Formats: sequence, C-alpha cells, structure tokens
Amino acid sequence: MSLVTRHFFHAMEILKTLNSYIWGWPLILLLLGTGIFLTVSLRGLQFRELGTALKLAFFRKRESGAEGDISHFQALMTALAATVGTGNIAGVATAIAVGGPGAIFWMWLTGFVGMATKFAEAILAVKYRIKDDQGNMAGGPMFYIEQIGPSKIWKILAVSFATFTVIASFGIGNMVQSNSVADAVERVFHFPPLATGIILGVLTALVILGGIKSIGKVTSVLVPVMVCFYFTAAAVVLVLNFAEIPAALLLIFEKAFSPTSATGGFLGATIMITIRMGVARGIFSNESGLGSSPIAAAAAQTKCPKTQALVSMTQTFIDTIIVCTMTALVIITSGEWTTGLTGAELTAASFTHGLGSSLGGIIVAVGLILFAYSSLLGWSYYGEKGLEYLTGTRLLVHYRMVFCVVVVLGAVSKLELVWLFSDIMNGLMAFPNLVALILLSGVIKKEAFKTIEGHGVME
Repeated sequence: MSLVTRHFFHAMEILKTLNSYIWGWPLILLLLGTGIFLTVSLRGLQFRELGTALKLAFFRKRESGAEGDISHFQALMTALAATVGTGNIAGVATAIAVGGPGAIFWMWLTGFVGMATKFAEAILAVKYRIKDDQGNMAGGPMFYIEQIGPSKIWKILAVSFATFTVIASFGIGNMVQSNSVADAVERVFHFPPLATGIILGVLTALVILGGIKSIGKVTSVLVPVMVCFYFTAAAVVLVLNFAEIPAALLLIFEKAFSPTSATGGFLGATIMITIRMGVARGIFSNESGLGSSPIAAAAAQTKCPKTQALVSMTQTFIDTIIVCTMTALVIITSGEWTTGLTGAELTAASFTHGLGSSLGGIIVAVGLILFAYSSLLGWSYYGEKGLEYLTGTRLLVHYRMVFCVVVVLGAVSKLELVWLFSDIMNGLMAFPNLVALILLSGVIKKEAFKTIEGHGVME
C-alpha cells in the first residue's frame, strides 16, 4: 500500500469518527427537541394553519409593493428543489433497509415537528433580511444569528455557518448530486459519466448564471413537473399493490415501537436503530433545522414574515409527508425491503416489482436525474449567499462558474470522501442555526401570532 493510499484511508477513518460524533444522538435530539419545543411554543401552528399555508403557497396573489426578488411560490420551489433530492429516493430506502419499516413513523414525526422548525427559520430569515449592493435580498441564519446579541461569539457563529454552507454547496449540493445523475444515466442508459457531467454542467450554467430570478423561474416549472411525475409513478404502483397498503401501514406503526426481526436479507433492527435511522434520514430529506432553506425564503416578495414562513413550512410537508411516504409505501408493499438491497437500488427494485423490469428502473433513474439536477440549482443559491455574506457580491459570478466546473468533476469522481465531508458540513450548519432558533424563540412567537390581513388568497 502506497503512502498516499495509507494517508487517504487514515483521513477516511478520522472523518468517519468525526461524522459519527457530529451526527450522533446529541444533534439528533437537538434537532428533534427544537422542533418539539417550537411546536409547543407556537401551539401546534403547523397543524392549525396548514390549510392556510397551502392556499398561500399555491394560490397567493402577488403583494403589490412588496420587496423581494421572487414570488412566494418561486421561493418555495427553489427550497423544494434543494431538498427533494436523493434523500427521497435513496434516503428513504436506506432508512427502511437499516431500521426496518418502523423508521418511517419516526421520519413522519421528524417531518411534522420539522414543519415548526421550518416556519421559525423562514420567519427570522424574512424579518432580518437585508438588501445587498446589487439590489437583491440577502438573508438566512448568518443574518439572524447576529441578532442574538452584541457578543463577538454570535458573529463568529454567523461566519462559521456561512463558511460551512459554501463548503457544503460544493459537496452535498454539487458533486454528490452530479455523481448520482451520472451513475443513474450510465446504469440505465449506458451513457458515459464524463459526457453526462459536461451536459449537466452546461444545463446548470444556463440557469444559475442568471441568479435567483433565473433559478426561481426554472424551479417553479421543474419542481412541480418532477414531483408530479414521481408521485404519479408511485401512485400507479400503490394502486397495483392496493391490497398490501393496510398491512404496510400497520407494520410501520407496529415496528416503530418494537424490534424488527431478521427476515430474508434484512438483518433485523433494534428500536434505537429504528428511531435513529428514521430521524436522521428524515432530517436529511427535508433539511428542517439545517438552516439552508431560509436562505431561499429571504428572497420572497412579501411584506409580512409570517406569510412566507407559512409557505416555507409546506416544503417539509410536501417533501417528507407526501413524497417520502409514497417511496416508503412502494418499498414496503413490494416486499423488496427484506432482500438485503439498500439505497436507490432498493427503490428501483421496488418500482420494478410493481411496473416491470424496464419501466421501474427507468422511472427511478429519471426521478434521480430530475431530483439531483434541481438540488444543484437550489444549493448553488445557498452557497453563493453564504459566500456573499463572507466577501460581498464581487465574487458571485466567479462562484457560479466554479460551481458549474465542479459539476463535471463530480460526475467522474469517487465520492465516499466527499459524502463524509458533506455530512460533516451539514451537521456543523445545524448547531448554530438551532441555537439561534431557541434563543430567538420569543421573536418567532411574536411574529407568528400576527394576523395576515386578508391572506391575499384567490378564491
């Protein structure tokens, strides 16, 4: 073994250990605990006002004279673009493959309390956003962390959050996504990864070089199309497996509170593993508490922080409660979760079980391509806003160009190291953001109970 190889494996072991600490029970409990705390503090707002939130998201009239760069809907679609990704296909499958069907119950719980967290993030992002020297809105955790107090520690944490966001945008938001696309295209359509990377890099450049307005326009078309495509395909499978759905739901609730025995290729899971996988994969899917999506919320055209906060919380509902649930039911009703498969391979096998060998694989491959490409667009905006906070607007064009080049590199790279490093950056983003949400909960509560006059909803 060469010296370089030894150093690589040594670095991998260090990162694995660090990742296990960062994404261990303390962070999971902090994420879940913050969501529960905000749910109680806001008196279950995510349940009481979900209907209003969905009306605002999909039927909202533009507010005349409201500042912002993109509409409520475009801000929601940009955030959904970043979160509806590989986690909805591979992440759900991994949760079931490792934790058993009961993991989905804990994923649901994470989603429901995560809606309160998402609401809180967005309300602070809009309240404390600023206008940059190019006339565009800038906001997110790095801005509201500063509002905690005058101590230098909050400025340091704000800078840290922005730095972690920039780094994560090149990892989980870029190389991981382009590699997922290249792998799916090569496996199903036998297309070379380099060619896929180049095409993907060009398509990304065509959108992100135009900034948030261009991203908002594209995602407002792309995200509804991809979600409807995937939802329809899953719905067809579930109609074919309709008789198995009651048993699947019963299994989810039963195994949420009892160990899952080994069966077939499934090795079995303890209750603790089931909870950990459900919560961790749920957070990975909807990103509630990580602080990424409020960056997009801050760009919305609105006069009232609560309005966009209600719209933003529907992101978690759509992502986890709808899309992830469809994937989970397809996998469980197919029975493929007992075969020992995991990740996207398990999801593909489950769709294949219902739709046939060729069509099932194509649907998952196309879903991965659309989901991963949309994540590239959403995360490019998160990364550039993090960079803008650190250096101003002078480097944004250069960032966008580098981002597109890295898309190509990601398509042809081995990414185990990138995955680990990205996971660590995501975890480090969460800590200062969650601290800010707890310490600013009084501000959140005050804004949350303001009345939105008329709602501006079309009948």
